[in-house]
Amino acid sequence: MAIPQTAAAKETGLTFEKVWEMFQEMSRETDRRMKETDRQMKEMSQETDRKLQESARQIEETARRMKETDKRVGELTNRYGEISEHMIVPNLISSFNTLGYTFTKSGPNTKIEDFEHKLFTEADAFLENGDCVMVVEIKTKLRTKDIDEHIRRMEKFRVHADLHGDKRKYYGAIAGLLVSESEKAYALKKGFYLLQPVGEKFTITTPTGRGAPKAW
Repeated sequence: MAIPQTAAAKETGLTFEKVWEMFQEMSRETDRRMKETDRQMKEMSQETDRKLQESARQIEETARRMKETDKRVGELTNRYGEISEHMIVPNLISSFNTLGYTFTKSGPNTKIEDFEHKLFTEADAFLENGDCVMVVEIKTKLRTKDIDEHIRRMEKFRVHADLHGDKRKYYGAIAGLLVSESEKAYALKKGFYLLQPVGEKFTITTPTGRGAPKAW
């Protein structure tokens, strides 16, 4: 039995079979496009994964190179530190004695390890006589935080001296291979002597101003 056609269908020449065929064609086209979209999305996902993996590999390689660079810089810094200590420490007494200190005793790597009072610190060089002490810190590249740390070091030496009845004055000095003008000004402002290598020797800049050099 044939399906009755409406007046509009008769006018356009459409039949149920034609409409059904058109619907099926549209469905097939939609399915094809969805599959194509899925394929493109999968390719994009794979490409994204590949790029992420490549980025991760590059980040890992960069981190490895930075770690290697840090290691080499550390080795170079230690080597400079050794050179500066060998160059500066043996000449400290004679150099400071020209400034009127008359130190008679010196020692490298002086440590305080007071477990009873929880007091711990150390200095690269320690000069002394019966009246005063010079605590010297040596750095390859002097930074502001090194100067602040030396202030805390001086305070600990002062506390340790008081605990042991040492009434001598404690002065501070900082030696640096690389010192910017701002760090130099800051160190001198804090009352420290500043030691800087010149050729095979070094110069000592005396802090100026009220209360300089500072005595702890």
